[in-house]
Amino acid sequence: MKTKWLLIIYFVVSYQYLIAQENQKNRVIVLTDIEADPDDTQSLVRLLLYSNQIDIKGLVATTSIHKKSSVEPLSIRRVIDRYGKVRQNLLKHESGFPNAKELQELVKEGLSVYGLEGVGEGKDSEGSNWIIKILEEGDERPLWISVWGGANTLAQALYKIDKTKAKKEAKRLISKLRVYTISDQDDAGFWIRDKFPYLFYIVSPGGDYDEATWPAINQIIKGIDNEVVSNKWIAENIQQGHGALGSVYPDVMWGLEGDTPAFLLLIPNGLNEPEHPNWGGWGGRYELYKPELSANENNGGILRKPETRMIWTNAVDKYTPYVYNPYGRAVKKDDVSFEDFRVTLWRWREDFQNDFAARMDWCIKSYETANHPPVPVLTHSNELTIKSGQWLALDASGSYDPDGDNLSYLWYSYPEVGSYKEPLIKDVEIGYRVYLLVPKVKKSETAHIILKVTDKGTPRLSRYERMIINLVP
Repeated sequence: MKTKWLLIIYFVVSYQYLIAQENQKNRVIVLTDIEADPDDTQSLVRLLLYSNQIDIKGLVATTSIHKKSSVEPLSIRRVIDRYGKVRQNLLKHESGFPNAKELQELVKEGLSVYGLEGVGEGKDSEGSNWIIKILEEGDERPLWISVWGGANTLAQALYKIDKTKAKKEAKRLISKLRVYTISDQDDAGFWIRDKFPYLFYIVSPGGDYDEATWPAINQIIKGIDNEVVSNKWIAENIQQGHGALGSVYPDVMWGLEGDTPAFLLLIPNGLNEPEHPNWGGWGGRYELYKPELSANENNGGILRKPETRMIWTNAVDKYTPYVYNPYGRAVKKDDVSFEDFRVTLWRWREDFQNDFAARMDWCIKSYETANHPPVPVLTHSNELTIKSGQWLALDASGSYDPDGDNLSYLWYSYPEVGSYKEPLIKDVEIGYRVYLLVPKVKKSETAHIILKVTDKGTPRLSRYERMIINLVP
C-alpha cells in the first residue's frame, strides 16, 4: 500500500513538473567524431539516458583532428538501437523519453573532410543544412551546439547563413546559438570565433588538453576518492548487468567520457544555469574574457592563434571537499583544499556519476527497486534581498524524496560567483533550516548560496537549489 501511494505521488509530481518544463528544455545538436575514440560512444550512452530532459534536435557525425577523412553515422544508429531496447523500462521511472525511431531521424552526416576544407561555397552537408533548418524553426529557445569533435559542420552552417541571409536575419539566427566545444579539434573553431564575434562560445581554446577544463571528468586527483571513474566502477555500474545500453558502453582507451562535459550543464538539476557559465555547474565554470596565447601554440596538431575577442573559458575555483564524519556532525570539511580551473568540474563528479548509475539502473529495474532523485523545496524565493547586518533565514523544510528515503542537507557558499567574495556560510551547515548573520557591506553586492539535498538510497542522489542573495548597505 505504501509503495502504491508513493507511486501515485511521484507520477502526479512528475507529470506537473514535465508540463511546466516542457518548453524550457534545453535544445541541443551534437557534433561527434564518433569512432575516433570510444569516449564519444560512452558520452552518447549517457546523453540518451537524459533524452527526456534534454531536447535532442540532431546527432551529426563529423570529422576531427583524430579522424580526418570519414564520418560514422552508423555508430550513432547502433547506440540508438540499443537505447530503443530499454526505453520502455526507462518510462517506468520518468516520462518523456523519445522513441528510437524519432532519434534515428535526427542522425545526420557532416562532410568527410578535415576542418576548413569543408567550409565555403558548395561545401554544404546534411549536417550543416540541418543546423540551419532547426535554427529557422519558430522556436525562440537557444539552440546549443555540443561539439565533441571538429567544428567544421557548424562553421559551414554559419558561412551559409552569413552569405544567404539578410544581415539582420543572420544576426537573429546566430544569436540563438550557444556553443560548447571540447577544446579545438580542427581549425574551424578559431575561424568561427573570429568571424562571428557575437556568437556565444564556451571553449578551452587550442588542442592542448592539459590546458582544458573538461579532462577533469576523468582526471585522477591525489587526495580525493576517485572510485567513480575507475574501470571497476564502470563495469559494475554501467557496463555489466544493465541491459542493452550498458552492454554497448565501451572500455576506456584514452580517457573516460571526455565529451560529456559539453552537455552536462544542460541537465536540469537546480544547480546548472546554462545561460550563465560563470555560475558553475556539472559542466564546469567559465568566465568571459580574452585568454592569452599559450606558449605551446601547436599542441595536439591544432595551430592556435591569438583570440580576437572574448570567449567563455577557464575559470578558477577554490574548493574544500565535504567528507563523511563517523561521529557527531554527519559531514565535515576535508583537511585538503584544491584551487585550479579543473576543480570547477570535478567538484561535482561524484554527484553526476551517481546520477548516471541510477539511470542505468532504470534500464532494468522496476520503479520500486530503483532510486530516484530527491526534490529540494525552498519555502521562500531563491533570490533574496537583505540589509547588511541583519539575520537571514533559509528554509528547505518542504523538501521530499519520491522513494521515501531519508534526506541529508548541505548549505554552502560559492564565493567565486557573485560580487561578494567572502563566504556567507563559514561553518558546515546540514539542517533543513539555516540562520546567517549577514555581514555589513558598503555597497550593494551579490552572493550565491547552494543547497544540496541528498537521499540515502543506492546510489545516493543529489539535487540542488541555488540562492542569489542581494546584500544592500
